[in-house]
Amino acid sequence: MWRLGLCPVGGGGERFPWLLPCVFGEARHNSVLLMEASWTGMDPGEEATMRDPGQVRVTGPLAEYAEGFRAELAAQGYVRDAAARQLQLMAGLSGWLADTGVAVEDLVSAARAEEFLRARRAGGYRILLSRRALTPLIGYLRRQGVVPVQPERACTPVEMLVEDYRRYLVGERGLADATVGCYLGAARLFLSECEQPDGLELEQLTAAQVTAFVVGQCRRRRVAAAKVLVTGLRSLLRFLFVSGYMPRQLVSAVPTPAGWGGGSLPRALGEKAVTGLLAGCDRATPGGRRDLAILTLLARLGLRAGEVAALELDDVDWHRGEIAVRGKGGRKERMPLPVDVGEALAAYLHPGRPRAGCRALFLRMRAPVGGLTATGVADVVRSACIRAGVPAAGPHRLRHHAATAMLRGGATLADVGQALRQVRVATTAVYAKVDRVALRALAQPWPGGAA
Repeated sequence: MWRLGLCPVGGGGERFPWLLPCVFGEARHNSVLLMEASWTGMDPGEEATMRDPGQVRVTGPLAEYAEGFRAELAAQGYVRDAAARQLQLMAGLSGWLADTGVAVEDLVSAARAEEFLRARRAGGYRILLSRRALTPLIGYLRRQGVVPVQPERACTPVEMLVEDYRRYLVGERGLADATVGCYLGAARLFLSECEQPDGLELEQLTAAQVTAFVVGQCRRRRVAAAKVLVTGLRSLLRFLFVSGYMPRQLVSAVPTPAGWGGGSLPRALGEKAVTGLLAGCDRATPGGRRDLAILTLLARLGLRAGEVAALELDDVDWHRGEIAVRGKGGRKERMPLPVDVGEALAAYLHPGRPRAGCRALFLRMRAPVGGLTATGVADVVRSACIRAGVPAAGPHRLRHHAATAMLRGGATLADVGQALRQVRVATTAVYAKVDRVALRALAQPWPGGAA
């Protein structure tokens, strides 16, 4: 059975001029192993009550970085309590490094970080016990050049080829990060199945092998996922041929997944549902005003989630009433800024947007403050659906709402395609199925019915 006691200063304690709380067994005191010490000079209970970052004292090898870390926490929007806890964690880690003789650069190893966390758990701490808790501190130390960057993946033939393919997608094709990620996933999957003990041997690849891979993978995927895989595989095969990895062009060996093109209707949210989403935003809070601005952009301008996340402060031209949107393929287009969208943005920016060095228009409300991602935009829509009592929906449902609202207002399909910045006419043509006014003129009278 373990019990709490105090070890007199001595042994490892000569580096710390205070009493070290420790846990020892009920056997002889001098024969037990020191399980944990609070390297901040306080026990876990005292640390939990400290709320002033300025009162946390850091000694040891990380002491010289304490002020910079304190300033970064403040710049990233950490409240006093959270900043104090992060600094206490830094003080604990610094003391542990000094006590154990572990070098700071060794923290690049996940095993070293886990050793410290195990000691922290053994000392009775109840918070900041996971590797995720160390992320802000380790990230700061990496940016200072104290902790090396995470080692690269093993240089296997597959990873070397995938890296070459990545440079091609980014440098020559200029694809967005999300698209590059999808293509690289398909590439790793295909190349890993091609890998042999002696290497990849792509020169021996046949059309039958390519077809068999696609058929086997598509059996376990939905149509949309199968189309993503096939698109990525075709891109990879073109790259392999052009770059000289393969002597034959095998793109034609990739079968097309079966699926009815345009067989479904655009699932737009109804006017009542959209009104409920907007009304559910709490305009009295910064987060509510931010959510209202995001939802208004999605519903009125039909922006994609990634386009909303990519907006920056300089993209809004208040004098001309325009907003610059970064769309697919790296295109940047200017769109008119409706009055209600401008009002929602203005209400969010002053005084709702957190102070941060980041130029992103929409920021996270919790530390670390940074630009909202496309996934974060989707989370905003899902949370709004919950508040409004509407079935869960994604940001694209609001894009469909914007398109159908334009059609109801008298816009043509060409106008809708221009507003949604769609290059292919066939993409916009799907909205013809919900243009009831135009469809009514095409409807034939029922045989035998009233004319």
